[in-house]
Amino acid sequence: MSQPRLRRNRAPGAQLRRVAPRRRLALRRRQARRCDRRPGRLRLCRQAAAPGTAAPPAAAPPRKASPEERAAAERLDPLAQAAFWGRETELDPSDVEADIRLARALRRLGKPIEAADVAGRALVIKPNDPEATLELARAEIQGGQAFYAIEPLKRAAAAAPRDWRFLSLLGVALNEAERPQEASAAFDQALKLSPDNPAILSNLALFLAQHGDRSGAEQLLRKAVSQPGAGVQERQNLALVLGLQGKTAEAEALMRQDLPPEIARANLAYLLSDAGKASAAAAGGQAGARTWPH
Repeated sequence: MSQPRLRRNRAPGAQLRRVAPRRRLALRRRQARRCDRRPGRLRLCRQAAAPGTAAPPAAAPPRKASPEERAAAERLDPLAQAAFWGRETELDPSDVEADIRLARALRRLGKPIEAADVAGRALVIKPNDPEATLELARAEIQGGQAFYAIEPLKRAAAAAPRDWRFLSLLGVALNEAERPQEASAAFDQALKLSPDNPAILSNLALFLAQHGDRSGAEQLLRKAVSQPGAGVQERQNLALVLGLQGKTAEAEALMRQDLPPEIARANLAYLLSDAGKASAAAAGGQAGARTWPH
């Protein structure tokens, strides 16, 4: 007859201490299998399964540029400006200033349709904003839709009768719409508000060139470039009018002053070609105003 087996007394909870680790291990294995089936959450599952592992720091939310950063952006080339202001409008769709700057950059990149859309969006947010109105008008003129800029510019000029910019740009739009007498009157009104203003003189000079008075256009542009506020646009318009009159040496010198050598050479070569002469004669120098209306 076999002896009965003696069982040792176990302290209370001893069995639990052996079972609990097994359960935890099984739980971790099941969790790992679930994570393996969901690859997109694998990293999160591993972090949860490894106690004491610190979570990665959250990325800082994107912020709008500071006033200093915005001022610095104005010194960038048009392509970089378009990228900068496009980001600003994405961060804050109600930012009218960013819309206006983006429209200006797009226009300088030769995208007047996109520029008009952006300027129009700014006017939806802030109706009758003068800067947005000017940018929309410039984009429409550059895009060959000057007629649609006339009435908004007239309303803006009536609302701000001391602002010469609306009248000067109205003169360009009226001329593009083949209303030369009204255009001339608008330029005269603008000059009364701001005599010797280089922007007005430049626009008026191109108007004269288009209507056959290239000598008068040259005189006005020489006066324009001598003014303190003159810039690239006035000099390049003078180069264009000089080139139309066969004064290529001086025209080339002005082109090289503001343009990279390869662009200056290409512009001059085109202007001297038969196609360039025919195109410039048809435009009468107005191409500069179409591309860069003040």
